[in-house]
Amino acid sequence: MRPRFVYGAGMTIAFVTELEAQKATLLAPMIAAGRVSLAEGPAGDATQLLQIALANEINVSELAALWMPSTPELDVKLAFARQAGDEAGHFQLVADRLTVLGFDVASFRPGDNPMFQYLRSLSTTVERIAAGLFTLESIAYAVNENFMAFCAQRGDDETVRIYREYIQPDEQAHQQLGQRLLAKYATTPELQRVARETVARLLEIAGTSRAQAAARMGTACFPGC
Repeated sequence: MRPRFVYGAGMTIAFVTELEAQKATLLAPMIAAGRVSLAEGPAGDATQLLQIALANEINVSELAALWMPSTPELDVKLAFARQAGDEAGHFQLVADRLTVLGFDVASFRPGDNPMFQYLRSLSTTVERIAAGLFTLESIAYAVNENFMAFCAQRGDDETVRIYREYIQPDEQAHQQLGQRLLAKYATTPELQRVARETVARLLEIAGTSRAQAAARMGTACFPGC
């Protein structure tokens, strides 16, 4: 039986650095679309945009909770537990803000979309880390920055404060946790190939979904997870 080749720590760190660059390149069009919307002026309904955040937060919380029991690695299992709890907290923050703005949160029913259908189909640990922590949270952090600028244009300082003080620090911490876990578990050329393909596929689906939503709502400045 041939021995299993395992990369050294330096090689896996270099891989994560390379993957960060790939992710940034693929994420750039989504960021640019939001900036174009900002330059055009604050279009769109803020309450409607926060409902997207509400759906995203509960969907990510449910996704991480779904993955937790079937993920064998304890540290990854606990990472998903943390993510599930944090995203549930974000849901409550957004729900409270929507209530103040006059929206009946009790009547809210989150919809499904192709991005979460794809995420639920992922079955291996490296795929789940690459998608759910490493990439999804990076999308959220990036597009939330544009959403915060959108809210600032409208004078909604309270929503900006919620994102700046609570949601964005969590999204960044989740993404950094994904970096560390990928460096630990994406230790062979095959696993690194899987991670690259997962990152690219998720960003492709997210980009298409966000472009379609932007066309419907008249702005690309809606929040992420």
